[in-house]
Amino acid sequence: MARNAHPEVTERRILDAAQGIFFTKGYENTSIQDIVDQLGDLSKGAIYHHFKSKKAILDRLTENDWQAANAKYADIAARTDINGLAKLRLMIQESIGNEQHNKLNQVSISFLDDPQTLASNLRFWATELPKRWQPFIEEGVRDGSIPTAYPREAAELISLLSNYWLLTHFYPATRSELRHRVTCLATMLTAIGVPVFNDELIDLTVSFYMSYNA
Repeated sequence: MARNAHPEVTERRILDAAQGIFFTKGYENTSIQDIVDQLGDLSKGAIYHHFKSKKAILDRLTENDWQAANAKYADIAARTDINGLAKLRLMIQESIGNEQHNKLNQVSISFLDDPQTLASNLRFWATELPKRWQPFIEEGVRDGSIPTAYPREAAELISLLSNYWLLTHFYPATRSELRHRVTCLATMLTAIGVPVFNDELIDLTVSFYMSYNA
C-alpha cells in the first residue's frame, strides 16, 4: 500500500466527516463505521491509523476549536479602535455566538458527568480560562471603561459561573429562570465595576445556554 503523502489532508477529512455526524446524530450515537460510510474511501484501519479512538477525534475537534478561539482572542486584543470594556463584551459575544463552537459544546457536555473530567475542567476554568478575560478587564481599568478594583476576581467569576452555574445541564432552568440567573451575574459584575452585560448580551447569553435544553 502506498504511503499517504499528505496525512494532514486525510485527518482533516476525518475530522470534518466526524464533526458533521456528531452534530446530527450526537457523539454517543455515532460509530466509527458511520464515519467510514460518510467518507466512502477509507477503512476503519485507516481511521484508527490517524486517531486511536472516537474520543480522540472529539478531543482533536475540541483542541482545534480552542485554537480558533485563541486566534479570535488575538485579533480582538490587537484592536486599537475600541476600549477594554468593548473588547471584553466582544470576546464574550464571539464565545457564545459561534454556532460551530456551540454545537461542539453540546456534543461534549455529557463528558462533564464523569467526575475526573469535571474536576479537570474545573481546574481549567479556575486557572487558565481567566487569563482570557483578565487582560481585557485590566485594559478597561487603564482606559477608564471598567472602573473595578477586582480585575482578577471578575475574570474568575466570568470563567467559573459562565461555565458551571449558567449551564442548565447542572442547574436546570426555564428560559425565564435562566434570564433571571444571567441578570444576577450581570448585576454582580456591575456591582464590582465590570458592566459588561447590556440587554443585547443578556439576550444572547440566555439563548446560548437554553440551546443545551434542546
